Order: sequence, then C-alpha cells, then structure tokens
Amino acid sequence: MEEKLEGILTRYRENEGNLISILQDIESEFGYLREDAINWVSERLDVPPAKFYGIATFYAQFHLKPRGKNVITACCGTACHVKGSERLINSLVKELAIPEGEETSEDLQFTVEKVNCVGACSIAPVIIVNKIVHGKMTPDKLMKEMKTLKEGKREYTDYI
Repeated sequence: MEEKLEGILTRYRENEGNLISILQDIESEFGYLREDAINWVSERLDVPPAKFYGIATFYAQFHLKPRGKNVITACCGTACHVKGSERLINSLVKELAIPEGEETSEDLQFTVEKVNCVGACSIAPVIIVNKIVHGKMTPDKLMKEMKTLKEGKREYTDYI
C-alpha cells in the first residue's frame, strides 16, 4: 500500500495537485477511500484527516466503503420516481441480498446506488449497470439483466 501511496504523492508534488486529486488517485487505486490510506497521506502532508474527510463526504464521487464488482445506479429523479424506480430498487436489493441500510452485497459482487437524476427523463425509469444506460426499465428486464450478470455471461468494459 505504501508504495502505491508514495506514487500518488509523487504525482501530487510534480503536478502541483490538490487534495481532491489525491483522493481521486486513492479511490482509483484501491476502489474506495481506505481509512489507513487517508491517515498515511495525512501524516506525510501534515494535513488533518478531517480535511480529507470533509472533501470526501462533500463530493458524491468518493466512497468510504468498498464497492461491488458490479455497480448498479438507479435514478431517483422525479420522472424515474413517478415511473417506478423505487420498486426497481427494492427488487434489486432483495434479488442481490444487500443488507438493510447498506449499498453493497456482502460478497462485494454488487453495489446498488441511488442518484438524484441522470438527465435521461425521456427514457425513465433509468438504471445504469456498470456504466451502461438502460432506459424504460421494467422489473422483468431488470431481473433478466441481473441473472445474466450473476451467471457471468455479460462482461462489461470500462469504455464509457
């Protein structure tokens, strides 16, 4: 871990980065903002950890807990809500056995997150599966998609 963090600090110093860029690099490297990583960087830069956490909790792009291999994002904007997004979310959480009050399954295979709006109201309700947008989603279509994912028949790439 320390070797990776040293690389992050080197880039920070070379590029005159800021705390946000450090947090982005940590999240990119580890998949989330590990407490031990933040504390390590905090000590090296003599910046209180609270400053890092203030930034991390302000911006929705940062995550303080590990996320699943597959990330399912559900739009909860007005159009999606009216067209049943809450029902879709509830069925997802149940199907993927995500513990109450959590976003990620215990096996770290799935994360279900809610967002305020994805800006695709004309195709509501919208579910984004590993960065692929699925509009006019129905419970049946969603369960088929989850079955395909669980069986490993769909490999998503990070091209979007």
